[in-house]
Amino acid sequence: MDTKQRLETALKEAMKAGDEVRKRTIRMALAAIKQAEVDRQTVLDEAAVISLLQKEVKLRKEALEEARTANRADLAAAAEAEIAVVSEFLPQSLSEAELRALIQAAIAEAGASSPADMGKVMKLVMPRVAGRAPGDQVSALVRQLLQG
Repeated sequence: MDTKQRLETALKEAMKAGDEVRKRTIRMALAAIKQAEVDRQTVLDEAAVISLLQKEVKLRKEALEEARTANRADLAAAAEAEIAVVSEFLPQSLSEAELRALIQAAIAEAGASSPADMGKVMKLVMPRVAGRAPGDQVSALVRQLLQG
């Protein structure tokens, strides 16, 4: 079962259970997927759905920070609950060691030796990471390993 189908099934379960937060959050995620499909005029593949869900989590983390800055505990709690719901549908994150091993393998495969080769390495690493680590974390680690 792909992620979109899992979301649709979870929405039905949340509606039956009367879980308003879960229902609202899953509906927002499905709406974002549907909007992206309409915009691109195609059905999104699994990687695109995962990417979109990561974007939703990132938006909610930003909202969480803003809520904390504004001392709005109610909004912060809502954002945390939404992050938890959306995160359930994302693949298991890579540990630092797993990510480092993937990047080192890509560096060896690309024959990269300096920060100038970062593009080659990123091109190899990003499909392998496939939503299991944020892009900024990947690029920072690639840069660090190429400089070190």
